[in-house]
Amino acid sequence: MKWGAIVFAVIALVAGAWYLTQSGNEGRPAASEKPAELPGDAIAFVSVPATFSQKEQIGSRAYDAVCAACHGENAQGKQGVAPPLVHKIYETNHHGDMSFVLAAQNGVRAHHWRFGNMPAVKGVTQEDVLDVVAYVRALQRENGIK
Repeated sequence: MKWGAIVFAVIALVAGAWYLTQSGNEGRPAASEKPAELPGDAIAFVSVPATFSQKEQIGSRAYDAVCAACHGENAQGKQGVAPPLVHKIYETNHHGDMSFVLAAQNGVRAHHWRFGNMPAVKGVTQEDVLDVVAYVRALQRENGIK
């Protein structure tokens, strides 16, 4: 019985390590498409869609007003401050839309990144956050994150 648990634990560790190494490449263009360097203190390359829906435009304005200070322009993240939201970790099947709402309302303990805990965001409504999520999801889709 102990050997079965050990084998299961090793398989889980290997699968987790594989997932994390794969997730670091999502949302980045191929090497031939990369600019020479990331802009400013950005963590990830982010391609921006040519057009946004009305809800996504509202979300973009809300994001710029509330979220960009930590998560960077176009959700690229900021070195030493906060992670990029255009990243495989935040795809819909891992972090659904309501996880963003709960994060804004309650804050989040650090669990995927080493930036520290995210505090609750004061003064935003659930609708505000869902507008921001629509914008972030549009950026994610443009960068191959479903």
